[in-house]
Amino acid sequence: MSDNQDIDAVGLGSQASPGEMLRRERETQGLSREEVATALNLRPAVVIGMEEDNYEQVPVAAYRRGYLRAYARLLGIDDRPVLQAYTERFGSQESEQRVTPVQVTKPPSRIGVWLFKLVTLLVIAGLIGLTLVWWQSRDGNQPPAVDDGEPVSVETLDGTTTIEEEPRPEVEEALPPVPLEGVDPIGEEDTQPLLGEVDPSGAQALLAQTGTATTPEEEAIVEEAAAQDIVAEVEPETTDVAAPADRTVLQLTFNEQSWTEIFDATNSRVFVGLQEPGTTATVEGEPPFRLTIGNATGVELSWAGERVDLRARAGANNVARFTLGE
Repeated sequence: MSDNQDIDAVGLGSQASPGEMLRRERETQGLSREEVATALNLRPAVVIGMEEDNYEQVPVAAYRRGYLRAYARLLGIDDRPVLQAYTERFGSQESEQRVTPVQVTKPPSRIGVWLFKLVTLLVIAGLIGLTLVWWQSRDGNQPPAVDDGEPVSVETLDGTTTIEEEPRPEVEEALPPVPLEGVDPIGEEDTQPLLGEVDPSGAQALLAQTGTATTPEEEAIVEEAAAQDIVAEVEPETTDVAAPADRTVLQLTFNEQSWTEIFDATNSRVFVGLQEPGTTATVEGEPPFRLTIGNATGVELSWAGERVDLRARAGANNVARFTLGE
């Protein structure tokens, strides 16, 4: 670039605007605005705004001066006349924008992170505990009172039911009363002969009338009668004994819908399910049985030939949990 161009640029500085000076020099060198924008790494709109003295695309005054200086140096002219022309025309209109300071937030310390995790875990555990308490008391019923000596039914988290029995005090065997001193515990009635209890042949009546047997025939009659009395006393009377009821079978009649679960002595689940009204079930197993019967007032239970009162065994939630056949 020649000295004449610098002189012309200085001469035009007091007359031409900074944008007009840059535009004329660009056109003189045959460059397009896109080429200038690419060389300056600016958007074409910024280059157009500088040539038209419109700086809306560059609101910060410091950036305007920098872009004008870079544009002038790209064209190979002195940047001082361009900046002087900008100051004369737009210096009084500059308004520096305040830059909001950037607040840098320090990352939390490792102790704070661990405390946050611990508090989060405690909150989650508390919510889980409250959920379990609500789930167990969702029916709004109080737990049934437990009497001494009765088995306690405990429901675990996995849905199974265990029976815990309270230890029972040992019952001392009833002993016969001690006889008083000088009194024979065996009464006089026990020393009477067996002949006085049974006299089918009338031998004792004969002896009572005659006093003693005086003839051989009478003695033979007395001996035969005594032998018959002894045989009659020794032989037990045969009586019909009723066959014991089957203790291994349970009979259930469901008058209402009920969920029932039964375990036998081997801890095997012999019956489980939701039963519909009007159905019956026969359950076999080894006693004792552990039973959980829902809606107990609508179920009839028979065991060993006798009916079991479920209404008396049902709790406040109408669920009967008990052991049968201990």
